[in-house]
Amino acid sequence: MSVIVAAVVGTAVKHTPRVLVGSGLLGLAVVLAAVNLRPAVTSVGAVLDEMRDSLGATSTWAGALTTAPGLCFAAAGSAAPWVAKRIGVAGAVGAALALLTGGLILRVLDGQLVVLGGTLVATAGIALANVLIPVVVKESFTARIGLMTGLYTGALQAGGALGSAVTPPLATALGGWRQGLAAWAALAGLALIVWLAVARTRPGVPSGEGSPESTGKSLLRNKLAWIVTLFFGLQACLAYIVMGWLPQVFIDAGVSRGDAGLLLGLVSILGLPVSLIVPPLAARRGGQSWWILLLGVFGFAGVLGVMLAPAAAPVLWSVLLGLGMSVFSLALTTIALRARTGGDTARLSGMAQGIGYLLAALGPFLFGLLHDLTGGWTVPFVLLLAAVVGQMVFGFLAGRPRYI
Repeated sequence: MSVIVAAVVGTAVKHTPRVLVGSGLLGLAVVLAAVNLRPAVTSVGAVLDEMRDSLGATSTWAGALTTAPGLCFAAAGSAAPWVAKRIGVAGAVGAALALLTGGLILRVLDGQLVVLGGTLVATAGIALANVLIPVVVKESFTARIGLMTGLYTGALQAGGALGSAVTPPLATALGGWRQGLAAWAALAGLALIVWLAVARTRPGVPSGEGSPESTGKSLLRNKLAWIVTLFFGLQACLAYIVMGWLPQVFIDAGVSRGDAGLLLGLVSILGLPVSLIVPPLAARRGGQSWWILLLGVFGFAGVLGVMLAPAAAPVLWSVLLGLGMSVFSLALTTIALRARTGGDTARLSGMAQGIGYLLAALGPFLFGLLHDLTGGWTVPFVLLLAAVVGQMVFGFLAGRPRYI
């Protein structure tokens, strides 16, 4: 793995960092990279019981394995602008895909600590790519930011769904959970190969730290940067709570376990068409505030429905939640549109996703804690409704046409 990373970094250092030309091949590389940024996480849940039995692991270990990615997104994502500054965005994305590929291979080679360590390596690569691909979209697809953001977020969601749906049959066909998880390294390796080919054959104009230079001012003192960060964090908090707790809420309300799983799948899949349609439309206008507010209203209605009468219309509540959670695509769009330069986009993306995913990791924990303390779902859902209102407020402000 280290050899691959060194090769990627070496290539980036040898050549002056450049803005990649926004070609169809680069668009394919972005989409292929995005498909790989969720299966490393969603594939684990699909075979977690088999992993625990095979490794003799405890519930504490399983909890650490499922919680670590969110924390790693926060920590490693904050380092992405620093990495891009030194080896260029193209080289940094290549290094991220190399880390992802190597981590996916490493985590199936041995016992509990190796599985956990490999997962951390893989998610560190995901965190870097999460932050830097919006920079590629900003620099290389300036006239098509909405379209490329839609394709990117659609590919993210499709990859996440594939990870949870395809891993069990892969494990059965290939002979076990190790082989089922390892298969995703092949897809990540393909994305790495395609990316390296694009980075070598499609250089653009020199860009230094970004095209043009970053302003260099600290975003921690920038009001708009904090607005974008809180918008991103609150929408991610909603998504993580829904993905982690919605099936259990439905089951407690009398919905069968199988149907509860299907309802969560419906929530997830709805984000795909919305991500392909809404960002291009929203990006054509000066601001995105009303689109963000509209999707927030859907999310609020879905949360309220599940809170008051979960078994009355679970399909309707799931559709509303799916529409509301698709605001993720606009959260990424605002990151690209609220910065003037590639360098500032990298710093804003690092801040928004670094702090935002930390909030997202805390959300499910607080939701579960409030459920344990109160013995019901009403108080946790009041917290969730407050988070959705905050998302709408900060999202409306983030969608206005201004720059950090």
